[in-house]
Amino acid sequence: MTTTFKVRFWELADWSKKRGKKKARPYGVRWVTDTKQHSEWFATKALANSRRSELMQAARRGEEFDVESGLPVSELKRRNSLSFLEFAQSYVDMKWPDSAATTRGSTVEALATAGAVFVRDGVGRPEVTALRGVLSRNLLPPTTRGDELSPEDREVVDWLARNSRPLYDLTDASAVREVLDALAAKLDGKSAAASVYQRKRAVLFNLLSYAVERELIPDNPLTRVKRKAAKVVDQVDPRVVANPGQVARLLTAVTYVGRRNRDRGAHLAAFFATGYYAAARPAEGLALRVDDCTLPEEGWGMLMLGESRPAAGKRWTDSGEVHDRRGLKHRGRKEVRPVPVPPVLVGILRDHLDRYGTGPDGRLFRSPGGGVVSSSTYYRVWENARHYALTPSQAASPLAGRPYDLRHAAVSLWLNGGVPATEVAERAGHSVDVLLKVYAKCIDGQRDTVNKRIEALFEEE
Repeated sequence: MTTTFKVRFWELADWSKKRGKKKARPYGVRWVTDTKQHSEWFATKALANSRRSELMQAARRGEEFDVESGLPVSELKRRNSLSFLEFAQSYVDMKWPDSAATTRGSTVEALATAGAVFVRDGVGRPEVTALRGVLSRNLLPPTTRGDELSPEDREVVDWLARNSRPLYDLTDASAVREVLDALAAKLDGKSAAASVYQRKRAVLFNLLSYAVERELIPDNPLTRVKRKAAKVVDQVDPRVVANPGQVARLLTAVTYVGRRNRDRGAHLAAFFATGYYAAARPAEGLALRVDDCTLPEEGWGMLMLGESRPAAGKRWTDSGEVHDRRGLKHRGRKEVRPVPVPPVLVGILRDHLDRYGTGPDGRLFRSPGGGVVSSSTYYRVWENARHYALTPSQAASPLAGRPYDLRHAAVSLWLNGGVPATEVAERAGHSVDVLLKVYAKCIDGQRDTVNKRIEALFEEE
């Protein structure tokens, strides 16, 4: 591309009053870049004047013009730009192979939200729900782009392919703000959770950084556009933390759930106990195999947690199964986290193995068909157990509201019991900084001890 700052404009050409055959577009904008002449013709004088003003403003701003086309470089890039849809597809293709299934899903969700609003206001514009639907189901996931479409979806896909705006338009601050507003709202117009907005914004930021890397836009516009958002609270709510007595009652209540349905509660009692006594995440517990367990007849045992089976959805996993197969969170694929477990859990796991054995792949906890226990199943069991074990007011509160809260109860117990933060972090699979930040509001029960120590210091003087 050859560019120049030498641009000259001629007066507007007006052929509307010339004799002879009438021209459909009689008003001409004429200009010269370097030594090359250019012209564009319009049906009305107002349109021609507007176009001439637009080009002259670009020249006054000091923009470079492409000699061959006669256009400002910014406009030429915009015209030649990939559409947002095309670039989003290339971005997903690049990220897909190395992404966890849950990350794939959240990436597609964010780009579908943005892509559904970053379109031209063309005739027959579909509803946002329809645009999001085809983006998340058919256009963004690489594995479903070739699937057969219904006639209704085909119309939406064709419209979106024609009307997805150029990626380069996102260099305009007002366009970026429009997309950010969409990321911050739910389909019903209400504000999305702060964590949802931050997650979607992070995806958009990475997409635009990739566009900068490919030299498709000059910089990442999100660094220039600030939008006030609600603060993301990433600390554990102390109200969800159950004490040891409450946990004991909950684990007992689990065994009473579903006795007429293949003992579903009793089969999952050891699963929930692993979440409490070993601070295992539910996805880590679902992946636990007998070979990962050292369970002596007496004393402490050891669990070697090395795999995670998070629920992600068939659309996002390579295997086509609902649950992905991943390494531990924030660790290498083959890294293992050793967790010493107390005799009470050793006994629970030994009893579980004696009663239920293992699946063909050695996993301790499985569905009746041998697969991975669905989150809906263990959530349902847990909710029933809460109503058995807790008072009505406690059951209506956030106390132990999710199976994951057993892990929070364990970590809080260890910290409040005086276990060094470095050891707690190692067992829980956190860094010390993250551990103390996340559980800051759950560390209590030591105020009296600290007060007495401070008081003793005064007495020494």
